[in-house]
Amino acid sequence: MDCRVVVEAAVPVYDVETPDEAIRIAIAKTGEMLNPDLNYVEIEMGSRTAPSGEELPPAFIAADEALVALELEMKVFNVEQEEHASRIARKEIGQRLENVPLSVLRIDPIETEDETESTDEDEDEDDDLIPEFEELVDE
Repeated sequence: MDCRVVVEAAVPVYDVETPDEAIRIAIAKTGEMLNPDLNYVEIEMGSRTAPSGEELPPAFIAADEALVALELEMKVFNVEQEEHASRIARKEIGQRLENVPLSVLRIDPIETEDETESTDEDEDEDDDLIPEFEELVDE
């Protein structure tokens, strides 16, 4: 089974004045820490809500320092359970983002082409592959 795992990261940013500046710096800083090893991780602004349900900006600023909520999304392949995908994503991302708290937001199974094709189609494809293999052996 393949899964898409979304992890929330609380990225600290220093010497900022506005939430937009904090978000830009946090995304750039996170991208630098993840690249080049994890360049396939997608980085987006996170979302925060107040206990009353009101939407809040992803950056909280106090004394020219900010804590920015980011969502990091990666695909994990060939896992048995969603929990296994969660552990892999947290480990891979956490190794590069030292001292950044992480929390798994969601895990979405990805349907692969193999799972969606019927058995009859697979048999037809196998029949097509065998003659090609024989042609290669004969040459």
